[in-house]
Amino acid sequence: MGFAALVLAAGLLERCSTLPSLEGRSVSTALPAGATTRLDRMVAPLVRAHPGKSGVYTLADGREALAARLLLAQAAERSLDLQYYIWRGDRSGMLLFDALRAAADRGVRVRLLLDDSNTAGLDAALATLDLHPNIEVRLFNPFPLRSSRTLGYLADFARLNRRMHNKAFIADGEAAIVGGRNVGDEYFDVTDGVAFVDLDVLAVGPVVEQASRDFDRYWASGSSYPADRLLPRASAGAIDRLARAARRVEWHPATASYLQAMRDLPFARDLAAGGLTLEWAAVRMLSDDPAKGLGRMAPQASLRAQLKAIFGDPATELDLVSPYFVPTAAALDWFAGTAGRGVKIRVLTYSLEATDVPAVHAGYARWRKPLLAAGISVYELRREPGRARAKLAAIRGSSGASLHAKVVTVDGVRVFIGSLNFDPRSALLNTETGLVIDSPALARALPAVFEGAAYEVRLSEAAELYWLERRGAQLLRHDTEPGGSPWRRAGVWLLSRLPIESLL
Repeated sequence: MGFAALVLAAGLLERCSTLPSLEGRSVSTALPAGATTRLDRMVAPLVRAHPGKSGVYTLADGREALAARLLLAQAAERSLDLQYYIWRGDRSGMLLFDALRAAADRGVRVRLLLDDSNTAGLDAALATLDLHPNIEVRLFNPFPLRSSRTLGYLADFARLNRRMHNKAFIADGEAAIVGGRNVGDEYFDVTDGVAFVDLDVLAVGPVVEQASRDFDRYWASGSSYPADRLLPRASAGAIDRLARAARRVEWHPATASYLQAMRDLPFARDLAAGGLTLEWAAVRMLSDDPAKGLGRMAPQASLRAQLKAIFGDPATELDLVSPYFVPTAAALDWFAGTAGRGVKIRVLTYSLEATDVPAVHAGYARWRKPLLAAGISVYELRREPGRARAKLAAIRGSSGASLHAKVVTVDGVRVFIGSLNFDPRSALLNTETGLVIDSPALARALPAVFEGAAYEVRLSEAAELYWLERRGAQLLRHDTEPGGSPWRRAGVWLLSRLPIESLL
């Protein structure tokens, strides 16, 4: 490469890593709950009847999850605060964009914070929303050069490799949805393709104020940039065009059929009427310090450290559901020591046939034999939509075929539901969030997920892996990893030999 080309490349990389100034960025905080609004009138009497507790409803059914968001957006009268890792520009994404626009037209203040790693193709829609006087959009750890994210990674990998994995939806400071579900058709069963087995929580009560404070931390963090400093300004009439595009999506026969089925759900009718049956419990909102997005978080401020302080050492049992499960040597030692004290430990993760990220499966697969040898029970979710739906119905509702829920239960009395995977990326790089719920009822519901919808991985006397599959009354044994072609298994084996575990 000639000198001129090197200078050009260096200049381009510098442009890719140059962020706009945050000086003069607007300052806003969550509007306090308690105003006379529709949601307050629905929620306040219930909260007063359960002092010190929050009401929760687990959203495992994708249709319920989308209905909850749309109904909260429609009911909001003062504020909507939303924070997401992924927001697709598909049918569900467009419907929710339009719900935000409609709320803003009613005078609702809308703050939308998105991680920028998955916003490709959305710049025009986000700039259009940001143009509305009642909507402000911010991007977390953004790409300064919008046309080439690959160059952005080359120029500023250390920062751009850190992502905001949090998910939260807060209406009027009265109700919040927190958990593992992003915004996209695959998360809400608005698809004939692969959908996700996912889980988040609709909550009211004191925990909503905690969620609002947490949103404010991220909104004001050094990683959150006003969209208007990064995106081309939307043209006049763009808001009307966005609304018309949403109408076309809504009127499409497949969408109309889905929306009608969603409106017919008993959940949707109960939520709209304020008659939803909630589980009342002590609930805490936890998250990483947003400084983690810049690599500046103190270790004690991590979500994992907070969970360890709250959960302590399990006394009898630990169930862990994590689609991306990559234990390290230190984690293996902890699992082995805990199991050695007589604690029953079960882990549910992806099978080879169901995983959407083979590299992560490779990072996990090398730990299967040590985990099993230490007495840990390991299950791998099969790619079978019907069974997955049936088993997650034990928590509540239904969902799709590919695992995305992140859940931990300890000693049958306490549950964590959130965005946190059990892998190095969640521990070291991404920011995460979730709810700790003191509820034996929810904790007892989780074990059904392990029964029937997953392969149970075993270790033979010859220290070889085999997989047990329950088909009704039949118990089938697989001595070769099921569901993967020889090429897929070979690819995973090769990936497992590469030094990429810290990135998984």
